[in-house]
Amino acid sequence: MSTKKRDTSFPDRDALVAFIRAQPGKVGTREIARAFGLKNEDRVELKRVLRDLADAGTIKRRGKIVAEPEALPPTLMADITARDDDGELIATPTEWDEQSGEPPKIRIHVPRRAAPGTAAGIGDRALLRVEPGAEAYRARVIKVVDQTKTRILGIFRALPGGGGRLIPVDKKQVGREFNIAATDAGGAQDGDLVSVDPIRTRGYGLASGKVKERLGSLATEKAVSLIAIHSHEIPQEFSAEAIREADAAKPASLKGREDWRELPLVTIDPPDAKDHDDAVHAEPDPDPNNKGGYILHVAIADVAYYVRPQSALDRDALTRGNSVYFPDRVVPMLPERISNDLCSLKPGEARGALAVRIVIGPDGRKHSHSFHRILMRSAAKLSYAQAQAAIDGHPDDTTGPLLKPILQPLYDAYAVVKRGRDERDPLDLDLPERKILLKPDGTVDRVIVPERLDAHKLIEEFMILANVAAAEMLEKKALPLIYRVHDEPSVEKVHNLVEFLKTLDLSFAKQGALRPSLFNRVLAQVKGHDAEPLVNEVVLRSQAQAEYASQNYGHFGLNLRRYAHFTSPIRRYADLVVHRALIRALNLGDGALPDTETVETLAEVAAQISVTERRAMKAERETTDRLIAHFLADRIGASFQGRISGVTRAGLFVKLADTGADGLIPIRTIGSEYFNYDETRHALIGTRSGTIYRLGDVVDVRLVEATPVAGALRFELLGDGGVVAGGRPRPHIRSRGAASSEPRSKAHPGRNPSKAKKDKKSKPPKRDRKSKIKKANKAKGGTPGKPKKG
Repeated sequence: MSTKKRDTSFPDRDALVAFIRAQPGKVGTREIARAFGLKNEDRVELKRVLRDLADAGTIKRRGKIVAEPEALPPTLMADITARDDDGELIATPTEWDEQSGEPPKIRIHVPRRAAPGTAAGIGDRALLRVEPGAEAYRARVIKVVDQTKTRILGIFRALPGGGGRLIPVDKKQVGREFNIAATDAGGAQDGDLVSVDPIRTRGYGLASGKVKERLGSLATEKAVSLIAIHSHEIPQEFSAEAIREADAAKPASLKGREDWRELPLVTIDPPDAKDHDDAVHAEPDPDPNNKGGYILHVAIADVAYYVRPQSALDRDALTRGNSVYFPDRVVPMLPERISNDLCSLKPGEARGALAVRIVIGPDGRKHSHSFHRILMRSAAKLSYAQAQAAIDGHPDDTTGPLLKPILQPLYDAYAVVKRGRDERDPLDLDLPERKILLKPDGTVDRVIVPERLDAHKLIEEFMILANVAAAEMLEKKALPLIYRVHDEPSVEKVHNLVEFLKTLDLSFAKQGALRPSLFNRVLAQVKGHDAEPLVNEVVLRSQAQAEYASQNYGHFGLNLRRYAHFTSPIRRYADLVVHRALIRALNLGDGALPDTETVETLAEVAAQISVTERRAMKAERETTDRLIAHFLADRIGASFQGRISGVTRAGLFVKLADTGADGLIPIRTIGSEYFNYDETRHALIGTRSGTIYRLGDVVDVRLVEATPVAGALRFELLGDGGVVAGGRPRPHIRSRGAASSEPRSKAHPGRNPSKAKKDKKSKPPKRDRKSKIKKANKAKGGTPGKPKKG
């Protein structure tokens, strides 16, 4: 009887694609090789074929993981938007890159009897378990995160005689107000932040509403962050049980720990930091086989000792996901008793920590690492500027005695670590971050761009090394963990970037696998040139967004195969999970990750904290916008210089040079012709003159409108259609390489772009009343008033 041998011939591409599409979630090269019976010698050919398929956009690669293009992860957060004819709910992913096209529809099966916490409805946000179906994704509800809400958040403005108006805080509702009758005001005072239920009314006029809750007074800008806190439903109050647990906590002792109290670790943080969760130390390696190498010690606050799994503190921390930082306050992930006291590595006080000892070679590469649960005592609390000043020859009373024994070895070690970083060549974007400084009354004093010092880079690189060591250790021990992952840019985004760079005569020579170094070469070509901010911005927009995941597909931006957050457990829940996993893997005592935590359960946690991270970023950004809008509200009519920070079909977004404020120039106010949106070139292009407004161009604008409660600003372009010497038209924009050949009169605002598609030829618009007024003012010899000082 003959036995049929298994066909081990190499599969064709259609078979590979069909297999990948049939797998739920993602599949690795190991699973593909096993399924088709491929031997080791076939692996090279398999990798080549998969790379070709990825380059063609047929599949998507994330390191060794492959999937359908833009395939949804097996666990995600989604918003339920509708119900179909069969009674099934329809949802879309909460986080979706609009440049990837329309978000996929997810059909949710509705059981007759839903388990507690899974009864979802239209308008809810839910955590879903997703599987690909024949025609659409199928899902079941794991947990409802947010129930549907119809209430509107806004500022109550009292009217004489009682009652008032609601001014919504949402930018999308700017210009829309609600009438609040005196009987529906609920005791709200002028300037209160309130939540209102809309009241259905018939007839014309303003919609009406009823105040359901007073959330706080916004009589001063000091409370402006309350808007973001309430609109994004960021928890402010800890449960009574969590507070009791925090109050009952005792300082860590030496029991079960190594004694590192004599090691002079120091903390280096911003000057206004209240919690200090990382400390560092460095010394030359005495090993003769590692001459020129260093030993680094990175100690991180032992939060896992105080915040145990399934405790009230743990539940509250997971709900928050992370601390949220506003210019005037911090909404912490943990109560202050934990974050600012017991877990803060204060100088001279014994504190529990989880530490990693890292041996670095003279080339900057990591030779080895080991983790330790310790008791430490910080030798000093330093600010970045303070440490840098000491190294630059200006020590103070604190840093003077620390300079030679502690600070100099740290900087010498950093010089070695930097060699390894330069060889790794991570993505090197130059995007300055602005910081708002407030006055004592909570109003904006000024906006600055803090100098990026070597002290910042030193701590950053040491923390990256510690994070890599944590991920490697847990992978070695085969324990589940939450990775910090960053996907490589999609084929479509890279193609759009290449096409854009061609307009600047810049090349993007992709050879082999996509690497950050390819982007760095482009950035190096424009270093010091006018196009540098523009190219940095476009390269940033071509990148994927980092997230948390229980499956590893590497960190593209850092050019690392494995990476996990370990160094900030006071303010990030992901780091706390990694600490617990290390304690379990190395048998380091109490507070370990429970055996019940698996890759599947951590996938749910990763999806949840990825959403809370996005929530925090959006809340912080909106608060900054509102503060700056308050700051500029009394400067209507003032002129500013800015840079185009966004180009859309609706118009141009401009970021002001001095404050970093963002505002919109509506397309209908630009020039006297139609403007087409060119997505590839990130530009608006005049159909008649060929005038180009492009991302990154420098423009002069006038502030036309400011809506502080929504953080919205509206600008108009400065300059008129006048003629300069020689009869040549004067352009409105200082564009680098952009065509600007024909005048655009401010007297003729452009027409509705939606109507432009209907007309094949551009028709000159009629003169409007505004142009006549301007002409009359000019005849009278009027000049624009000088802007007020801000």
